[in-house]
Amino acid sequence: MAAERGLAMATCTAPVNIAVIKYWGKRDTDLILPINSSLSVTLHQDQLKTTTTAAASRDFTEDRLWLNGKEADVGHPRVQACLREVRRLARKRRGGGEDTAALSLSYKIHIASENNFPTAAGLASSAAGYACLVSALARLYGLEEELSEVARRGSGSACRSMFGGFVQWQRGERPDGTDSLALQVAPETHWPELRVLVLVVSEEKKPVGSTAGMQTSVETSPLLKHRAEVVVPERLAQMMQHIRDRDFEGFGQLAMRDSNQFHATCLDTFPPIFYLTDVSRHIIALAHRYNAHHGHTKVAYSFDAGPNAVIFTLADTVAEFVEVVRRSFPPSTNGDQFVRGLPVGSATLLPELVGAVVTEPVPGAVQYILHTKPGPGPQLVDDPSQHLLGADGLPRSRA
Repeated sequence: MAAERGLAMATCTAPVNIAVIKYWGKRDTDLILPINSSLSVTLHQDQLKTTTTAAASRDFTEDRLWLNGKEADVGHPRVQACLREVRRLARKRRGGGEDTAALSLSYKIHIASENNFPTAAGLASSAAGYACLVSALARLYGLEEELSEVARRGSGSACRSMFGGFVQWQRGERPDGTDSLALQVAPETHWPELRVLVLVVSEEKKPVGSTAGMQTSVETSPLLKHRAEVVVPERLAQMMQHIRDRDFEGFGQLAMRDSNQFHATCLDTFPPIFYLTDVSRHIIALAHRYNAHHGHTKVAYSFDAGPNAVIFTLADTVAEFVEVVRRSFPPSTNGDQFVRGLPVGSATLLPELVGAVVTEPVPGAVQYILHTKPGPGPQLVDDPSQHLLGADGLPRSRA
């Protein structure tokens, strides 16, 4: 990106990830170092993604940031940490001097970012957002090195969104955090039958943000300490083996147990934190009734710091379970928009299944279902028409 050009611009997309071995709690809040390792599944960007355009110009007078079309605080410490780290790496790569052919590091930056899903509703929006920010900035400055450590400085779970498929975020041991990185355990192509259903029960911002919530847990929950030191190391090894073996029974059971323990640590926090709602608990009970009816684990739930359920299942179960959800939470108004994302076939439910599983329908409790699957890490957008910023460095109007 030559300096003589008045405006340099790069656009990337980045995915959401859902942890199946949860991250909750930092041992260093500035560097965002976790008290335990975690493991996640990266979701496909055809259904859930952040798009970010980063632009630099000698004509810009200040750094600016727009989120979903509205100007936001570019001075936010975590945004600044990512900017600072990317610029530091770019400077280091150039040997400390200014490469006349390279983009000037003194130029101000304009950043525009958009999600195609609800922000801050427990759908890992910050993970996709910061992974996308770092990817776009790195592309702008011509960086190609390992960037999960930089993304981690924006949002811990963002480091896992720097890869596709199945990803481990290593806790690391060093105080400076240089070994607290994300590593791909298996690519998105490893388990082609795996599917993900996001049951959106609320698009509202959660009452207690993850950052505040997890630090209160670290300070007050003895269960969290036990989890980090004793439970997670064993579960992490088990989960990686289940993924390698494509063992859904083992994967699903452990994902549910770990989700439940994470929410137990939230209850063990003082004062307690409630991310699950009555609808969340209805979904949990439904999943257990469904599995019990079939005699083995066909669906597995996982909840992050919010009420929306993420259901893991295999492709041959999707149509039947979606129909079970539709019967259990009849859509109030959006019957034709109730299932979004990947196509879902129709299914006829046997009376004994309905009798055993669909016990007390709660109309309208699930807003919609998003059907997706594991997907790749951040992608460069080559098409200039997809830039979120125009030639003037300001957001394009999205008519």
